[in-house]
Amino acid sequence: MALEYRLAPEHPAPAALDDALAAYRELRARGIQRIVLAGDSAGGTLVLLSLMALRDAGEPLPVAGVAICPWVDLSCSGASFRANDACDFVGERQCRMAAEAYLAGGDARRPEVSPLCGELSGLPPLLIQAGEAEVLVDQVRAFAARASAAGAELTLSVYPDMVHVWHMLRSATPEAQRAIDEVGAFVRQQLDASPR
Repeated sequence: MALEYRLAPEHPAPAALDDALAAYRELRARGIQRIVLAGDSAGGTLVLLSLMALRDAGEPLPVAGVAICPWVDLSCSGASFRANDACDFVGERQCRMAAEAYLAGGDARRPEVSPLCGELSGLPPLLIQAGEAEVLVDQVRAFAARASAAGAELTLSVYPDMVHVWHMLRSATPEAQRAIDEVGAFVRQQLDASPR
């Protein structure tokens, strides 16, 4: 199932998260229990925020989560924002504009919008992918380190020389197909290990 969540600036935070949670709850209400949440870019952020919100609400968690190039700190922390700006097609300027629209004057460091700033214990197994040449890579590494320190079962895969969501380039680079295959193997492994 692919989710079409509401977008900023017409629908600022927390509209997208509310939509993601509503979709998850609807699937469970229909009897679908073995769910893996997955998303890329802002969708990867929503995966992490959804897992945190479900945990905080005491609701049953998905089997696992996959976050591809998630934007985990809307304050745009990390030296890679400047170091990789010339390499990546999603740059610091675009991220700051998107954050302003989504936050609508709110604080970028709130855990409800920036997973890096939240409590990271009690999450299901996670696969997080990032490109070494993307602007988000440093904050993704910081998130993975914090989550691992909090006890998360987490796999971080950083692909050398890759930009934001390089998966779209699978006709041009073998790394894209490798990353897609890694996601598929992770999802199968987690579903196979979960009770039916």
